Amino acid sequence: MEFFTEFPEMERGALRDLKKTIDQNFREFSREYGENIENFFDPLLWFLAWLQDLLVAAPWPLVILVIAGLAWLGSRSVKVVVGTILSFLAIGYFGMWEDTMATLAIISVATTVCIALGIPLGILMARSDRAQALVTPVLDVMQTIPAFVYLIPVVMLLGIGKVPGLIAVCIYAIPPIVRLTNLGIRLVEKEALEAADAFGANYSQRLLGVQLPLALPNIFAGVNQTIMMALSMVVIASMIGVAGLGVPVLRSISNQYLALGLMNGLAIVALAIIFDRVSQQYGERLQKHRKGINHD
Repeated sequence: MEFFTEFPEMERGALRDLKKTIDQNFREFSREYGENIENFFDPLLWFLAWLQDLLVAAPWPLVILVIAGLAWLGSRSVKVVVGTILSFLAIGYFGMWEDTMATLAIISVATTVCIALGIPLGILMARSDRAQALVTPVLDVMQTIPAFVYLIPVVMLLGIGKVPGLIAVCIYAIPPIVRLTNLGIRLVEKEALEAADAFGANYSQRLLGVQLPLALPNIFAGVNQTIMMALSMVVIASMIGVAGLGVPVLRSISNQYLALGLMNGLAIVALAIIFDRVSQQYGERLQKHRKGINHD
């Protein structure tokens, strides 16, 4: 402790100047390029708003039917389908339908973005040990840094709204899909790769025809974790203007509305359980299919 109390005043002044320089440069950067960055994300904002409006405007029986159909395709379980239908009926009955549809929209878009960026990055890590060594620390930081810390530059650049919230959700949720894609490809048996090489397959054919199909169970486990982490960010994202179930939860915290917070929190839990069961059982089916192929 003596070292810190006797720390030279000159060094403390240098640290203060460094902090001021960083803050000033970032403010200038946001003023100079903030509008261009916002314009870059306009298509993503349009798609998110369109999907949210579509889910809210669509008749609720049709939405439930589509979601139940997707649950059946993923899980092939009557219990999961019945649970999904009952959960959405309860959500509508308690007046949380629009907020749930907004949450579904942002989770769907965030998961799509994470898959589109995470799988290629995981493939790159699996292909290159150097890329893995460079990307892994970045993923560690993304998973461990408090969400409020990276909300600061995002809000400074893009302001309050759906896109900053979506970016924050993606930053927090993308590491699992990257890690498990990399792991799944690296765990592919050498015998399978040697067989592909023996048939004269090039890198693309080996990747698309052998490695990715065999790595699908791990990849879907990554998708499962990405969805769970995206759902866990719903309340935090509501603090910067993202509509959904997080908004009433945040309002219940501010006004001490226990029933409001509990009901919307349970709705988030219901969505998490549905997504978890569907993606988990789909991954298990892929794993059984893989074992069946290997056995044959």
